[in-house]
Amino acid sequence: MFCLPDDLGERCRPLGGTEPARHGEFVLYWMHSACRAHENPALDTALLVSRAVDLPVLVYHALAETYPYASDRHHTFILEGARDVQAEMATRNIEYVFHLVRPGHRAPFLRMLAERAAVVVTEDMPVEPLRGWTERLAKITPAPVFAVDTACVVPMALTKRAYDRAFAFRKATEGLRTERLTRPYNDLQPVHSCSPRAALPFEPVDLQTVSIRDLVASCAIDHSVGPVPHTRGGTNAGYERWHAFRDQRLKRYARDRNDALRPNAVSRMSAYLHFGQVSPFRLAREANKLGGDGAAKFLDELLIWRELSYAWCFHRRDHSDLTALPKWAIETLNEHRGDARAEHFSWEKLARARTGEPLWDAAQQSLVIHGELHNNVRMTWGKALLHWTEGPDDCWQKLVDLNHRYALDGRDPNSYGGLLWCLGLFDRPFSPPTSVTGHVRARSLSGHARRLDVDAYAEWTSRPAIAKPPTIAVVGAGLAGLVCARVLQDHGLNVSLIDKGRAPGGRMSRRRAEPFAFDHGAQYFTARKPVFRRYIESWRSDGIIDVWHGKTVTIGPDGLRPLDSKDERYVGIPGMNALARHLAADLEIHLGTEVSGLIPAEAGWRIDAPNMAESKRADLVLLATPPRQAASLLSRAPTLADRLSGVDMHPCWAVMLGFDERLDLPFDAAKVSEGPLAWLARNSSKPMREGAESWVLHADPGWSRSQLELEADDVLPHIKRAFSELTGVSIAPTFAKAHRWRYALASQPLGEACLFDEDLQLGVCGDWCLAGRVEAAFHSGMALAGRVLGSLG
Repeated sequence: MFCLPDDLGERCRPLGGTEPARHGEFVLYWMHSACRAHENPALDTALLVSRAVDLPVLVYHALAETYPYASDRHHTFILEGARDVQAEMATRNIEYVFHLVRPGHRAPFLRMLAERAAVVVTEDMPVEPLRGWTERLAKITPAPVFAVDTACVVPMALTKRAYDRAFAFRKATEGLRTERLTRPYNDLQPVHSCSPRAALPFEPVDLQTVSIRDLVASCAIDHSVGPVPHTRGGTNAGYERWHAFRDQRLKRYARDRNDALRPNAVSRMSAYLHFGQVSPFRLAREANKLGGDGAAKFLDELLIWRELSYAWCFHRRDHSDLTALPKWAIETLNEHRGDARAEHFSWEKLARARTGEPLWDAAQQSLVIHGELHNNVRMTWGKALLHWTEGPDDCWQKLVDLNHRYALDGRDPNSYGGLLWCLGLFDRPFSPPTSVTGHVRARSLSGHARRLDVDAYAEWTSRPAIAKPPTIAVVGAGLAGLVCARVLQDHGLNVSLIDKGRAPGGRMSRRRAEPFAFDHGAQYFTARKPVFRRYIESWRSDGIIDVWHGKTVTIGPDGLRPLDSKDERYVGIPGMNALARHLAADLEIHLGTEVSGLIPAEAGWRIDAPNMAESKRADLVLLATPPRQAASLLSRAPTLADRLSGVDMHPCWAVMLGFDERLDLPFDAAKVSEGPLAWLARNSSKPMREGAESWVLHADPGWSRSQLELEADDVLPHIKRAFSELTGVSIAPTFAKAHRWRYALASQPLGEACLFDEDLQLGVCGDWCLAGRVEAAFHSGMALAGRVLGSLG
């Protein structure tokens, strides 16, 4: 191994060999969790190795779309941090390149660079997926890989084992900690510039000139979790927050830290420490120098509890599984696995803070809106889930999801340590055992509420993340508009929906004509992307949707064949409009209101709707309507209107037929390849359709366009005749009705998830942006909400 000074050597672990790769062009420093250009042992290790092998250092920093819980929130914070790193590296004359994975920019660039490196240096982060990625890289690259501890004052490799109690860790590491706590840190200087041989296989992103919000919007990530404007990423913002805490509040930390109504009584540095944007060594030195009870307690949290979790994850590869709990905790939780639970809340109800428990909901709102949760409340928040989930496994999955998805400091060892503490880790058994939790320490919501003004706490956590939030109007209450409005409202914003229909849902509608019922618009939907699948699972558990198992076929020139599809088909129950009603449940919606124009106002827009009781004004207007209708409202935004002009929408004639008896047909739904019909469905075969035999027929787009201006009654004989000829069944329906969907399906989608003009404060979304599918509407509405959230602050 290279000859490193003791303070770096004790932090450096070789993964595999130690001899530099022959013909290497540079020393590659793969940066991912120590995103700073100062007091960075991994960077200094790379610089020392570069001197030894007489090659320059190349710092490669990338952001993927596939890390767990990737979202606008995490992406924005990381990119803001990378911008500071890029600037700081430039001042130190160190070659730093940043790559953002996004459409058109996807390739295994890390592997390509590692294959050209003499040595690879990276940070030692003992959680998945980073640990696995690093170990796999070490196996496939010819260069040796060194993992360096950049996060802990006491290096993880110097700890003897995974300590399960804080007092034991404190005692075992006392000497190591004392020796290193006051050690000064001297940054090394580079001796090489990166040579021209280091031609890159990608164009690095210049984060000093690009729009971070535009970059984030281009990525295939979860756009429903917005950035937190009051907690910007980066070294500069991190130290600004630290200095304010150190100089003004650290002395009172021991006294004030448990008061959730004084959120700034704690440092709120965890996100910056998680991404390594500030130096834990500097924070520890400065707190130690200040001294006093507040500093002592802060150092106990920073150096004992935080580093306990890091060392524990370092020694326990099962850190993300319940098997990592102490034996007594596993046994007691299993013994009480069958205990009756007070409630069983779905993921969506939990994520949206809709449990009805004021303290828990307020805590969850803090996570959703502000990306953080006061630690004293987090413990109560976490333990409550045992009482609301099916068992410890379900509880653990939801704990991890809710924390990692929304918390800016989620996914690191400290997160796992804190979450598993809720289930018994780093703790002792308590007697007598209680229902559900057994010997795991109880911490009730009601008990916590008695020592906290919950109303005041909820008022604080439910506030928007910016000082002056805009008022937002969404025109169109189809699925895209509903999803867009819901995401924005969940972030604490003032949103209202306006729709000309009698009920929300658009084409996700249902028509009743006793004893018949028809889903005459959208017939079913599938889920192909992880974000949508997460909601699908939750909606199923809440009984809002279910799988349609009807036999589906194709009908073409060669007859009838089974439809070859692996996608499950979902429908709302008891009708497709059930999902729309669910999404609209707690939104402000003005129905039966047609918007005829948008008029610039002194601030924002005045919405012209002749049949609205009073004039409505909004700072920001989002249009979730068919493109032609949206374009008619965008006379003041010609650039947006021009983008919509190329989107053509196919019409569709839908015919509803009701019968006294079941039709003797060997299928429940059929896609038709020729003739006037495109789709046939036995609506009564869908789950929870308790009415009589009912069928929905959708005409072919071309036929619908050619007959678009026919009267509905004149359409019926054509479609009924086509149905009989196609199936060979003579029909005599007791109910028949035709409905014209003038804008049913985009013949050529826009090709972008949404459009947003930040200067004009106007945006558009809809399934026609991506594809004529329910899932496309969902993602388009979510994408537009993400653009709005990204523009705030």
